[in-house]
Amino acid sequence: MNAGTADGSNPSRQCVKTTCPYCGVGCGVAATVDEAGNATIAGDPDHPANFGRLCSKGAALAETLDLDGRLLRPWVDGRPASWETALDLVARRFAETIAEHGPDSVAFYVSGQCLTEDYYVANKLMKGFIGSANIDTNSRLCMASTVAGHRRAFGSDTVPGCYTDLEQADLVVLVGSNLAWCHPVLFQRLVAARAARPAMRIVAIDPRRTVTAEEADLHLAIRPNSDAALFNGLLAHLADTGAVDRAFLAAHTEGFDQALAATRGLAPAALADATGLDPAAIARFYALFRETRRVVTVFSQGVNQSTGGTDKVNAILNCHLATGRIGRPGTGPFSVTGQPNAMGGREVGGLANQLAAHMEIENPAHRDVVRRFWNAPRLAERPGLKAVELFQAIEAGRVKAVWIMCTNPADSLPEADRVVAALRACPFVVVSEAMADTDTTRLADVLLPAAAWGEKDGTVTNSERRISRQRAFRRAPGEARPDWWALTRVACRLGFADAFPYRNAAEIFREHAALSEFDNDGSRDFDIGPLVGLSDAAYDAMAPVQWPVRDLGDTGLPDRRLFGDGRFFTPSGKARLIPIAAPQPVPMPERMFVLNTGRVRDHWHTLTRTGLSPRLTAHLAEPFAEIHPDDAHRLGASEAGLLRIKNSRGAILVRALVTDRVQPGSVFVPMHWTDRFASAARVDAVVPADTDPISGQPGSKAAAVRVEAYRPAWYGFAVLAERPRAVDATYWALAKVHDGWKLELADAAPVSDWPAWVRTLMGIAVGERSVDLLAYRDAEAGIHRFAAFRNDRLIGALFVGPDPVAVSRGWAAERLGDGPAEPRQRFAVLAGRAGGDSPDPGAIVCSCFAVGANRIAAAVTGQGCASVDEIGAVTNAGTNCGSCRSEIQRILDHVRRHDATLEKAG
Repeated sequence: MNAGTADGSNPSRQCVKTTCPYCGVGCGVAATVDEAGNATIAGDPDHPANFGRLCSKGAALAETLDLDGRLLRPWVDGRPASWETALDLVARRFAETIAEHGPDSVAFYVSGQCLTEDYYVANKLMKGFIGSANIDTNSRLCMASTVAGHRRAFGSDTVPGCYTDLEQADLVVLVGSNLAWCHPVLFQRLVAARAARPAMRIVAIDPRRTVTAEEADLHLAIRPNSDAALFNGLLAHLADTGAVDRAFLAAHTEGFDQALAATRGLAPAALADATGLDPAAIARFYALFRETRRVVTVFSQGVNQSTGGTDKVNAILNCHLATGRIGRPGTGPFSVTGQPNAMGGREVGGLANQLAAHMEIENPAHRDVVRRFWNAPRLAERPGLKAVELFQAIEAGRVKAVWIMCTNPADSLPEADRVVAALRACPFVVVSEAMADTDTTRLADVLLPAAAWGEKDGTVTNSERRISRQRAFRRAPGEARPDWWALTRVACRLGFADAFPYRNAAEIFREHAALSEFDNDGSRDFDIGPLVGLSDAAYDAMAPVQWPVRDLGDTGLPDRRLFGDGRFFTPSGKARLIPIAAPQPVPMPERMFVLNTGRVRDHWHTLTRTGLSPRLTAHLAEPFAEIHPDDAHRLGASEAGLLRIKNSRGAILVRALVTDRVQPGSVFVPMHWTDRFASAARVDAVVPADTDPISGQPGSKAAAVRVEAYRPAWYGFAVLAERPRAVDATYWALAKVHDGWKLELADAAPVSDWPAWVRTLMGIAVGERSVDLLAYRDAEAGIHRFAAFRNDRLIGALFVGPDPVAVSRGWAAERLGDGPAEPRQRFAVLAGRAGGDSPDPGAIVCSCFAVGANRIAAAVTGQGCASVDEIGAVTNAGTNCGSCRSEIQRILDHVRRHDATLEKAG
């Protein structure tokens, strides 16, 4: 196996095993590159996270390797520059700022998508040698409350369990986790385990009826922010029914009486009111937890992304500690991370209130360990600015230089418009990025071209503490370089060359491992000391390994749980149960909605990678808001109409998806769309910058917003061979297709000259003779259709009407790749639908195999399929990652109901 050279190249054409760059499951990937440089991506059957299975995003990774849009060289002040010029400027401006205003006037903002080696160097430079703890990460936005909860309960940021615990449990409780869409491979392992052991039960606790909830045996549609009340009630119930483990509590914990006392006073009626749940449903959940010995509670962003997130985490941990359900097979609390290396970032101290190797910046003994190991006389002695505080400090002018790496805060931070304004006013902004044009790169003084997935070399750690290699299988394009390389060269220019002598990622990893064992007599959880002995070749070939590592050959499949011996990392060695005062429900102001944000199945963060894949954009191609039918009716919002969602912080305009999957008074909007892909869909612009007082994590799940129907004069849909330079419409959303782009449109202002508008949209020069523009217009009905052909090939088509246009979008997009169009084919384009000889597959349901809703329905009606598995056998739909199986079931049920209605009517 050749993992590539230090500059990120990989001359080998053989299969390279690497790790997926998406969620925290940490799936192994096998990449094979042919002689033309084309990569084929498959799951690694030997990797213990996924055993060969990939989700739709992982399966489509090869489609995201295109160099279109890549940042290929440094830029300074909007002009191309050399690396030497750019790095000299970065070092000089940081040095000048520190000299004039002190080390706390500069900052790094990094990412859970950085490799551990990049993270380590950034943390060492900022905390150890610049002398400030002003380095934070976008993991603050997703997992900081878990870190704080773990440290309060365990004395360390330790995830105790393993993925196999989900398969061995008899009850799995999913709290604030749409595991089926956000961690699909892990969810399919869980579903397969239940199929093998039908007595297993799954409980989903989520305000929305997600795909995950539909697969659960019990769904608790909890009121937003009432998780702590529910688990406080569970702790009281366990105590009252004699279900606590008194021996475990006495020997291995402290604080139970105080934690239990904090749960008193919440009567059953009050608990039902606080959570919005039927008392019978609460009782059923409590009985399942009480009566089932092997319980795993999985929690994610729905718990963490809250102004009370840390308390929610500890309320969950309290219940596991009180019953001794921790550290044994099939038991334990389990935090699943959102990003591929959120765990690795935590290991190296990527958060502003941490030190490397899971040490605490507030602990003088820990600071002494790190200071001596790094020989760092300037080591920071107090926590730095957490993410929201950091950008507020930039806005206030206290932080005057910031280096942003591998993340897009102009879209992902709360009150995003303020973040944009802050960066625009900041005296010096450096951005390391793989893509040239993001909402954040537009604000940079210096742009540094970063190596992307498939080009960089290092390690990542997944949600079960398993360290895996991410290996390069293609040469970094242009002048792109790894982030650790750029950081090291700036460190040398700042005068710290002796501390940053790294020539490759292996050297950084060995130092990271050495720090983990330095003065560590077992008092710290994170220890990979034996890996110090890895040679470059051994590091290159390193198999996945779960920490703590006790032997150099300690790699491979064996699971390694923590706390099974009842020993924790607090001063007393006992776990702490934390008294939690569950907040009382806060009434929503009249006519305001609760805004919930999150992810969708086929997209990732701000679309810089998944937005390049036509396959992934086919499922959900534009920003939307799920809204309950009762609310839609009250607002006069139609299915597929538009909604304006706003508050004092900003406004967005998105498509209405009318569904009873959300509760009345709530809306759900995905986090992914940016100004590069939509006119006004940056949902974090309306999320307040309120944070958890302990973790500093912002709440992204319960913003108060107003919702109103937006009534355009016209709606439109277009397919275009080239990305439009500008779109003259209040609403637009752009998505990649195989040979171009598709575009949704709407505006309240009528268009007086449609042919001229079309020429501008399609980039057709006035008087251009090589273009034929066909048109159909019914001015009285407000219907306009245009198709433009250059040298007999379709370069664009536009369909306009007074309502959302009924056009076969997939079919229209496919026409962009057709050969020369005959007259009959041209008029078919204007019609916007296929003929009888070319059936419309319908909206894509299964992204892995591009199977549409109409094809699935046809398998039921025409081929007699009576189950999801039978549909899969005929169409392949749902047979890879399985995250579309619930949607397939809904189509199956709908077709059956329709057929039954017709039969009854007949």
